[in-house]
Amino acid sequence: MKTIFIIDDNDTNLSMAETALEDHYHVMTMPSAEKMFKLLEKVTPDLFLLDIEMPDMDGFETLKKLKSSSQWSDIPVMFLTGRDDTSVEAIGLEMGAVDFVTKPFSAPVLLNRIMTHLNIDEIIRQKTLLLRRLQNSIVSVMADMVTSHYKGENGRIELISKYTVILINGMKANGVYAEKMADWDEEKIKLSARMHDLGKIYITDLVKNKPEKLTDEEYELMKTHAIEGERIVDEIISGTGESDFLNNAKLFAGYHHERWDGDGYPYKLKGEGIPLQGRIMAIVDAYDALVSEKPYKKAYTDEEAVKIIMENSGTQYDPKIADVFYKVKDLFKAARKGE
Repeated sequence: MKTIFIIDDNDTNLSMAETALEDHYHVMTMPSAEKMFKLLEKVTPDLFLLDIEMPDMDGFETLKKLKSSSQWSDIPVMFLTGRDDTSVEAIGLEMGAVDFVTKPFSAPVLLNRIMTHLNIDEIIRQKTLLLRRLQNSIVSVMADMVTSHYKGENGRIELISKYTVILINGMKANGVYAEKMADWDEEKIKLSARMHDLGKIYITDLVKNKPEKLTDEEYELMKTHAIEGERIVDEIISGTGESDFLNNAKLFAGYHHERWDGDGYPYKLKGEGIPLQGRIMAIVDAYDALVSEKPYKKAYTDEEAVKIIMENSGTQYDPKIADVFYKVKDLFKAARKGE
């Protein structure tokens, strides 16, 4: 049975709405947004029925807070209002409300409106799930195209995703660029991170798998993978439209070889002028490269890899992110060992 949260500071309205819906849904009533957010820590509803005019936090403020959270932003919100004002409805709809119900309301009308929106929401969820599966499949195929001709790369892309999430969660826990990542969705970040080396599709296998040190000309060719990866994602965006997933993928791909001191490539950006995604992937990619065996080198130990990264903190890597990496280094090691 689906769960409805009803939030209204008027006991009569709460009772009437509960009576109208209780035979069809699990109804939970609360007199304020504050109590609703406390309950949200334990229970996730399928729909919010929200009064606009409430003390402390009104309906619009509540809706804004709900929509700012990736955890609750997709849950439909219907407004209860005693005001017959089209401008108020316009504001609410623009903010993301799905409908308005005017008080005093008819019980059958309220029930019918909620049933309609929950049915629509279920259809949208199924479509979204299908699209997400398709997206995951396409990204996996594209990532496999990069690694299939690259010796020693089996399983690397999956580890890159895990390392990226570990580092980002560590940054959030330690308050490092946490505000900039507040709306980053973990599943989308995992997919975006998988595309960071997409541009290597255009690098010949003879260069990628060369067992000796690359010549200057070969190294310049290898460096083009950052620009090529960014270009590929740009083309996808131009054909499908903007999305957080693709925007993050573009920044992971194009900027993970920039250096904190400005001596990286392809754009020689410096410090916080480098997109945050690039600064994060710079450390993730470096750790993975150091602990992996390559055609031209043996794998470093975890301890050696950590030491190298920390020695380059403030020159090659963002020192704040490097400090977080040091704090979560054991989680990187555990992920690599499949623990």
